[in-house]
Amino acid sequence: QIQLAESGGGSVQTGGSLRLSCEASQYTYHMAWFRQAPGKQREGIACIAGHGPATTQNYLKARFTISRDNDKFRLYLQMNSLEPEDTAVYYCAATSPECSLEPTPYIYWGQGTQVTVSS
Repeated sequence: QIQLAESGGGSVQTGGSLRLSCEASQYTYHMAWFRQAPGKQREGIACIAGHGPATTQNYLKARFTISRDNDKFRLYLQMNSLEPEDTAVYYCAATSPECSLEPTPYIYWGQGTQVTVSS
């Protein structure tokens, strides 16, 4: 079983930046970031394979960047030019047969970290 722990969330103003981190208890090949706003379905942000190929939602590519440090078992999400619409709980997910932006294939999930963007 893999444990995931997100950190780095918080409150920022419109236009600000945050860097989320997810620490895994062990190496896992496919990892991803998702988010869920109140009353909305969980939304895939980006996924990344073990040695770097990544897929990011088209409408977030200009502002969000996923990366990983395999030596530290860490996954990152750099978020720039944040907007109030980015307010959500952000989740790290791991272990999927493929790099997917759908939540269903992922077996392990973190507890989430809150991101709040105020105007």
